[in-house]
Amino acid sequence: MTRKIILFTLTALLLLSCDTTGDKNIVKAKGGVRYGGTFRFMSSEKVTNLFPLETTNIYANRVASQIFEGLLKIDPASTDLVPSIAKEYSINDNATEFTFILRDDVFFQDDACFTNGKGRKVTASDFKYSLEFACSNNPMNQMSHLLIDKIKGAKEFYDGKSKNVEGIVVKDDYTLVIQLESAFSGFGKVLSHVGLSVFPKEAVDKYGDQIRIHPVGTGAFKLDKMDDTQIVLVKNNHYYKKDEFGNPLPFLDNIVMTYSQNKTDELLSFRAEKIDLVLDIPVEEVKNVLGSLTEAKDGKNVKHIVDSKTSMSLTYYGFANESKEFSDIRVRKAFNYAIDRQTIIESWLEGEGWPITNGFVPKIEGYPYENVKGFDFNIAKAKQLMSEAGYPDGRGFPTITLYVNALEGSAEDKLANAVKKSLKENLNVNIDIKLVSIDDREKAIAEGTAIFWRAGWIADYPSPSNFLSLFYSKNISEHNTTINPFKYKNETFDKYYEEALQEPNREERMKLFVKCDQIIIDDAVVMPILIKDYITMVNLRVRKFVTNEIETLDFSSIYIKEVE
Repeated sequence: MTRKIILFTLTALLLLSCDTTGDKNIVKAKGGVRYGGTFRFMSSEKVTNLFPLETTNIYANRVASQIFEGLLKIDPASTDLVPSIAKEYSINDNATEFTFILRDDVFFQDDACFTNGKGRKVTASDFKYSLEFACSNNPMNQMSHLLIDKIKGAKEFYDGKSKNVEGIVVKDDYTLVIQLESAFSGFGKVLSHVGLSVFPKEAVDKYGDQIRIHPVGTGAFKLDKMDDTQIVLVKNNHYYKKDEFGNPLPFLDNIVMTYSQNKTDELLSFRAEKIDLVLDIPVEEVKNVLGSLTEAKDGKNVKHIVDSKTSMSLTYYGFANESKEFSDIRVRKAFNYAIDRQTIIESWLEGEGWPITNGFVPKIEGYPYENVKGFDFNIAKAKQLMSEAGYPDGRGFPTITLYVNALEGSAEDKLANAVKKSLKENLNVNIDIKLVSIDDREKAIAEGTAIFWRAGWIADYPSPSNFLSLFYSKNISEHNTTINPFKYKNETFDKYYEEALQEPNREERMKLFVKCDQIIIDDAVVMPILIKDYITMVNLRVRKFVTNEIETLDFSSIYIKEVE
């Protein structure tokens, strides 16, 4: 479902010129677009790491994706797979070898890690270095799960049995070949992940683990400032891309991301025109931004665009499957049957979201998600399961702490309280809610302190494999609590998952993914809760802003045009 409230049309071609309207110096370009200006938005979570191999959450990805680029990318408008630094690529007949022809006009951003501080040209050897790093067991690498069971020799490299990855081959300066262990036609989508972007060896050598705050990429923007209050990106004047009119990108001078105390703070900042964009707007708050009818007539409300899409994202509650409390499948199932997802959405979230009544994988083109039977609301079955597990009417079951990365009063906080109330009323189970940052939640999971937690997953690329990889047993890692933090192991699931990745026929591949999805539900590995609409509000002065179902943001083409 896609709804766009306002559409823009480009004006006729114009030559570059200056417009000194008021005290603003605006540079116009062909097609009516304009150079200059600062784009401002907020994040509810602190971003402390911009090294692509460690950006494991959407908040960091939103910034890192402006700085870094890979071989391929997902087009923000269509969500199709399109070239990036690789200007073209080919796949052999059995989908085991991918050949990439790189652009020869891409430079790393200027940085002190280079001689004279000037960024050098990107070559195939840089991608070999970056992708081999992504296959390593280096603690800074959180992306090994994307590659080690796919690229030939990657597992041996990860285990320290070889000095390089056999399947990553540099043919010449601008030709890279990647050979896979087995057929996988969808490998190109994997390579679109921002974590697999290219970065220079010089930066790693100079900064070590401090590269997290010294990112060096090829993107339209580079880091200018990063502290506890904000992240400021500045225009990369040596960026290689141009728009459809031949104008060099990007148009913006700066991007400033600050941090919100809560959603009300963010919305009030938008209304005061201190920021240009609000992400993840609670439906009930839209009216507070728009203002009253009288204010609208007086021209006091902010001129804006509201956009809504059904997102390829979901909210779920995770269980530590090996913990004493949740090692029993009957307890996990009881928790799932004890909550009325639809009523929670209607009564606690004012209708914001869609209950997950099928599997873990949301609606994706070509995926028959409706064939997966999910959990219904069944108090009698939930009580019976708890009794069979040795906890009749909840007796003997300990109080559980639910870790929620959210701000007080947020939709996530409300959801947690709704689940807490349901589990108490229907199972007589006591839940304590602990509001934490996303980093604190990950730390608690890694340490085993958190055995029940709130999490969300947004598609890095539009494929069921991106969701199901969370449950693949070979993705369990001491370095990474984002992928399979449940410590879930199921040989049948692994078998179907591996077969799906190798299956060349799309319809048959989707059938295998459905089998995987059903196993996740049958084993009650997690509590899938809801899918949200992705609602954004952007100031009318921001032009060519595009949203999509996987919630990626690309600021390279947007520009500022003040509303007259």
